[in-house]
Amino acid sequence: IIPVCDRGAEVLICHALPCPCAVTDLSLVRFITAELTRGYFLEHNEAKYTERRERVYTCLRIPKELEKLMTFGFFLCLDAFLYVFTLLPLRVLLALLRLLTVPCCGLSGSRLLQPAQVCDVLKGFIMVLCYSMMSYVDYSMMYHLIRGQSVIKLYIIYNMLEVADRLFSSFGQDILDALYWTATEPKEKKRAHIGVIPHFLMAVLYVFLHAILIMVQATTLNVAFNSHNKSLLTIMMSNNFVEIKGSVFKKFEKNNLFQMSNSDIKERFTNYILLLIVCLRNMEQFSWNPDHLWVLFPDVVMVIASEVAVDVVKHAFITKFNDISADVYGEYRASLAFDLVSSRQKNAYTDYSDSVSRRMGFIPLPLALLLIRVVTSSVKIQGSLSFMCVLLFYLGMITLKVLNSIVLLGTSCGFVKEANMEEKLFDPPPSVASSLGISLASVNPPLSKSAESSTPTLPKSDSDTFLTTPDEDNDDKIINADTGLEEEGLKHRTPKKDLLEIDRFTICGNRID
Repeated sequence: IIPVCDRGAEVLICHALPCPCAVTDLSLVRFITAELTRGYFLEHNEAKYTERRERVYTCLRIPKELEKLMTFGFFLCLDAFLYVFTLLPLRVLLALLRLLTVPCCGLSGSRLLQPAQVCDVLKGFIMVLCYSMMSYVDYSMMYHLIRGQSVIKLYIIYNMLEVADRLFSSFGQDILDALYWTATEPKEKKRAHIGVIPHFLMAVLYVFLHAILIMVQATTLNVAFNSHNKSLLTIMMSNNFVEIKGSVFKKFEKNNLFQMSNSDIKERFTNYILLLIVCLRNMEQFSWNPDHLWVLFPDVVMVIASEVAVDVVKHAFITKFNDISADVYGEYRASLAFDLVSSRQKNAYTDYSDSVSRRMGFIPLPLALLLIRVVTSSVKIQGSLSFMCVLLFYLGMITLKVLNSIVLLGTSCGFVKEANMEEKLFDPPPSVASSLGISLASVNPPLSKSAESSTPTLPKSDSDTFLTTPDEDNDDKIINADTGLEEEGLKHRTPKKDLLEIDRFTICGNRID
């Protein structure tokens, strides 16, 4: 008979610990001795502690994987940005030369310009018109107007400018795409647009307004650099840490994290250009004295370091709370590399700079226009020697662009091969493929349950499921009490999207990140 204590607990007699409910032989010494010698075995819950250790390792891997993605994305943005200064003017000249020579050669049957050349000419005209409009904007007057405002008011203005920049980027690329398609749409199709000229005027107005917005943003940052107590710069840097609070404690999926990563790449590159503009304006005010550059250097490093620290902390805790592996950043790199490689194909349906604009929300035309405006107003070109220096600088930029493109193309091919995505290069665009799938689904009726059960299921390869957000285990384990509500929810559940279909402002789940 096993003795039982008064609280119902069985008292084990042999080879066991005494029952804690036993009231016999109590003393303070025995209690302290038991507390000092009491032990436990972590291997009894090995799975739990192994998972916690893997989470720590994942957090330690995040800075390296994130910076590899950021570095690759930075050079992608740099390639699209340099394209506006280097190859785009040459392509516009070739298109205009073809426009003049084709009628003279009597080639009436051929098209005057190819669709890509039409887009290049439109970009060139937009840049020329917007630059002529920007010449009437006085940067000095804008600087003194902003400098006269209070610190709190400037902080609010800077936050409003960041929101406006995102809104302009989301709608601006649609305006440019609508212009390109309207100008190159086949003539045999039914006219369903308002005309090329209204679209062109809308594009010119957008680029001009977006450039003015970025100029105000750069001017506010310049005022923060030149303030005596640096209070405005400190407040603007603290705004980055507020971003952690708004992002970390939310549910994220792989597609949402991909959008956030693209946004961080675009934001970091834009901040670098803004810092370059601030340095140019300050160096001009001090007659290009190199000693003043070292005065600005600590503030520049502080802004960049705070941006990097915020990104690392934000992504580390987002991946921790949402149980996302650090290997997902390799998938993001492969997706961005796929855009670059596919734009070099003969059957490419978009230019690479436009692909970067859609994927990351980075539109290089307004930023390039502002940089040209600042450089031309800061640097005075006089004499033949100055023109020779400008020519050598332009040749150096072309060299940098070509080298950057070659290295990026080789690196991207390596990422695509590692991801086993070569066969996707010959597939139709995701939008075309999805429309074809919808049309085929509407034509072919669904099979009956008996036919589905008799049909053998083929195993899927890794390439079929790569870059596709998997269904979460928690969603599969949830069982609703009401089966009717469960079936209704399954009907309206949106399908998971492939990363190749995710643009910067695509709605993933219930929000845009």
